[in-house]
Amino acid sequence: MKTELNIPSDLKFLAVVERWLLDCLEIELGDSVDWARQSSRLRLALVEAYSNVVRHAHKEQPHIPVQIRLELKDRDFVLEIWDRGNGYDLSTYLPPKPDEKQEGGYGWLIMNRLMDRVEYQLQINGRNCLKLETNLIAADSQEKKQETS
Repeated sequence: MKTELNIPSDLKFLAVVERWLLDCLEIELGDSVDWARQSSRLRLALVEAYSNVVRHAHKEQPHIPVQIRLELKDRDFVLEIWDRGNGYDLSTYLPPKPDEKQEGGYGWLIMNRLMDRVEYQLQINGRNCLKLETNLIAADSQEKKQETS
């Protein structure tokens, strides 16, 4: 399954973005996935990515929509978030330190902890792409894992 959403760069559409993602996945996968476990991490990663585009990449140009692409093959999940901002130079990223208060930088850390793979590409035909990939755990494999614990 492949689908995409073009949505305004405005945080008031955040619930629409979350619902779109979860509804698409539930329609395609039904009860074969442990939604109680998966939906929270997928929503958090998406919220982090979308809100960063709205607050940073499109801050000075809210009229430009955010493009979100979803691809699902079996349980392999790929989400791309495209923006037209200046981009972010990852070589300047400093992860937050537990003993110091830091205002930003948590999003990249969160997304990397929640997803199996996170990739960021700057300026592809004037756009930037954040790509999030993971494998959605089957409901029955989660039950088997709990039984053996």
